[in-house]
Amino acid sequence: MTELEWIILVGIGATLTMDAWSLLLRTLFGTASLDYAWVGRWIGHLAQGRVAHLHIAASSPVAGERLLGWTAHYAIGIAFAGLLWLLGGDEWARQPTPWLAIATGVGSIVAPFFIMQPAFGLGIAAARTPNPTFARFRSLLTHLAFGLGLYGSASLVAAMASPQF
Repeated sequence: MTELEWIILVGIGATLTMDAWSLLLRTLFGTASLDYAWVGRWIGHLAQGRVAHLHIAASSPVAGERLLGWTAHYAIGIAFAGLLWLLGGDEWARQPTPWLAIATGVGSIVAPFFIMQPAFGLGIAAARTPNPTFARFRSLLTHLAFGLGLYGSASLVAAMASPQF
């Protein structure tokens, strides 16, 4: 298995874990999660030179925005798995430990707090939402789930594939 294959598998696995967590919250508590069509809409508008929106939901739709958004969601998960690879290296990938993966997952919250949410018109760290504290806490738990997914996926890949980097 190559480093790239490891990064892709771990990134997909961690993102699936994050999505499973969001599905669980929606099923048990009716908690809405991010509509990834918004991510696709934002990317579509980026291509036209528009970075920030008053509110992304009110911006004009972009053809294929849902698929674009979900694709970007998984690509971002893979990118963070690549960061984990850079931080941990070959040895960590062969014998993963939880703390580096969890720190990477929780640290990934920087992206939505300081890039996505402000660009979507929600303010830094969801400051312009009806309940910023709840939104921040939910984001923190979701990124914690992503970190646990990084660790679980890395452990599964190491156990099943015996990486030979």
